[in-house]
Amino acid sequence: MNNLKNKVVYITGGTKGIGFGVAKCLIAAGMRVAISGRNLESVEETATELGNEDQVLAVVSDVSNLSNENDAITKIIAKWGQLDVVLANAGVGKFAPVDQLSESDWKAMIDTNLTGAFFSLKASVEALKKSEGYYITLASLAGTNFFAQGAGYNASKFGLVGFTQAAMLDLRQYGIKVSTIMPGSVATYFNDHIPNEKDAWKIQPEDIGKLVLDLLTMNPRTLPSKIEVRPTRPDLK
Repeated sequence: MNNLKNKVVYITGGTKGIGFGVAKCLIAAGMRVAISGRNLESVEETATELGNEDQVLAVVSDVSNLSNENDAITKIIAKWGQLDVVLANAGVGKFAPVDQLSESDWKAMIDTNLTGAFFSLKASVEALKKSEGYYITLASLAGTNFFAQGAGYNASKFGLVGFTQAAMLDLRQYGIKVSTIMPGSVATYFNDHIPNEKDAWKIQPEDIGKLVLDLLTMNPRTLPSKIEVRPTRPDLK
């Protein structure tokens, strides 16, 4: 996919943070970008900020709802006639000791972080077969490293890493490339954090955007299927 001009990418959870940073990078590379979120006003405001209506499409979708994701893909195909890349980026985190973790918080993480990624792929896989496209999930180092108060989040991200790697084996016969990106600390709004100057040591959203761009432009004979990325100097925090 060396020529990205007018290729179409769908980014879930694209209104801020990593999704927004990736969208900016891909638009700058000439791609057409659809972003989704659960709030119409937020998605439309972000789309306007990113570019004009020829470049950007705002889609309202809750990734934990398969019907929503099917509708999102239908709108993208109706507008641009193709879908080349899907970035399953939408995610939530709720942290508490396992004996205090609520059923609703557990369900929110599994439904969004894991089931949501499956639904995004389920809805888009036939379009990706036609384009011999790329499916990328945004996991976490928490997908291989467990920690106290992270039982639900670890479960969702361990599951996402395993899901993505198995999907990679299933889909490569169709010419679809599949990768998971597993960042450490990123300067985002995750878990109610407000990015600020003290986050300078962290990975920045545009860094993940550059990584996605590198994956899309890599020689098609090579597939980095699982990428761990972390801050170079966490001691500076």
